[in-house]
Amino acid sequence: MEINGVEIEDTFAEAFDILVSRVLITAETRNLAKVAATEATGYGTSVIGCPAEAGIDCYVPPEETPDGRPGYVIMICNMNKDKLDHEVMERIAMCVLTAATTAVFDALDDADEKLKTGAKLRYFGDGFEKKLEVDGRTVYSIPIMSGDFLIEDELGMKKGVAGGNFFIMSENQPSALIAAEAAVFAIENIANTITPFPGGIVASGSKVGSKYKFLTASTNEKMAVTLKDEVEDSEVPADVNGIYEIVIDGADEEVVKEAMKVGIEAAVKVPGVLKISAGNFGGNLGAYKINLHELF
Repeated sequence: MEINGVEIEDTFAEAFDILVSRVLITAETRNLAKVAATEATGYGTSVIGCPAEAGIDCYVPPEETPDGRPGYVIMICNMNKDKLDHEVMERIAMCVLTAATTAVFDALDDADEKLKTGAKLRYFGDGFEKKLEVDGRTVYSIPIMSGDFLIEDELGMKKGVAGGNFFIMSENQPSALIAAEAAVFAIENIANTITPFPGGIVASGSKVGSKYKFLTASTNEKMAVTLKDEVEDSEVPADVNGIYEIVIDGADEEVVKEAMKVGIEAAVKVPGVLKISAGNFGGNLGAYKINLHELF
């Protein structure tokens, strides 16, 4: 199968279950809201080593937010409910409560459960906190040095999907990078998804295990372009000299599929891109097998 002359390999991306919390951060200006959202989603690329996978989902204009101010929706993900609860609390307490003019609201319409983040964080008010209603939502007002910090009493959590992915293989690194950025920009338009790696782009693919006993993961030498002539079973085609991966987490399987589709469609328009593939573990890791051909 080819799209725009680019081969789409007949393979699948292996995704897996993850718990997702979707949170809206508002502030007096769009820039201040984005600063807080960026801080709150740091160190969130992969649960291989990070305490959560996290990223910015989308911008929300003032006319669509509970307090009439600009905001950004973020997603925080973890496989374990208690760990997700902890990460949502820590990231909001340390990165959003401390940010200028911010407020926090639930942004998950179809939550399976609720996290009592606001109900717990209110104790930071040391008895001076107040219970209010904003746009029909129960919120706590916590007095702080610059004014009051508002947070909704409960934040939603639901089962989502992590690890949707595809590889962009190109004749050189610059064209692969341009294609990867184009893919990320396209995926930004798909609500309820994030691309958690830096800038949405994975530069370093990994495999499970290592020849060193102290490592649980190590570089995937079969996909390293500089090793294609050294590794006997290299998976890098002879004419490929640049590879980037896009990883997608989402609120459900369908939005992950849509994000993969639009990302691939954007990537194959870039001159120099030769092939699109995907990463999987032979179907042994995740419950979701997203076939690239079936996306189209």
